[in-house]
Amino acid sequence: MKRFKMIVLLLGVIGAGLIFTSCKGENTDVKKIRDLEFTVVEDADVPEPLMEIINEKKAQPFKMHYKNTDFLYIVVGYGEQSTGGYSISVDELFLTSNAIYIDTNLIGPSQDEFVANATTYPYVVVKTEFLDKPVVFN
Repeated sequence: MKRFKMIVLLLGVIGAGLIFTSCKGENTDVKKIRDLEFTVVEDADVPEPLMEIINEKKAQPFKMHYKNTDFLYIVVGYGEQSTGGYSISVDELFLTSNAIYIDTNLIGPSQDEFVANATTYPYVVVKTEFLDKPVVFN
């Protein structure tokens, strides 16, 4: 009987240890260093290699970035939409110690807005300073 109690106690200690180590809290707080200045780029000003990639991907939602020697371009596409009248807001673009964070939102046409009854592919191209950091899409 004493041996049985020792085994149960030992299993309890091991189980508790596994629970506490596997429930380690992740630090999900993102500490912003600074907001990044950016420009929303018109199609005519998008680098040609990037525009080719966008045209290949635009039918499906996508997120990507493209770097050249001067700038970082961040692109968010929302895929095929059945009408026109969509816009995209860039709500945040900021730098942390280890990444660049961007948050965008697709804004649909209002109920009373006249929109083209044609397929569209809304996307936004944001140009900012060249930084060699990963991009995190929120």
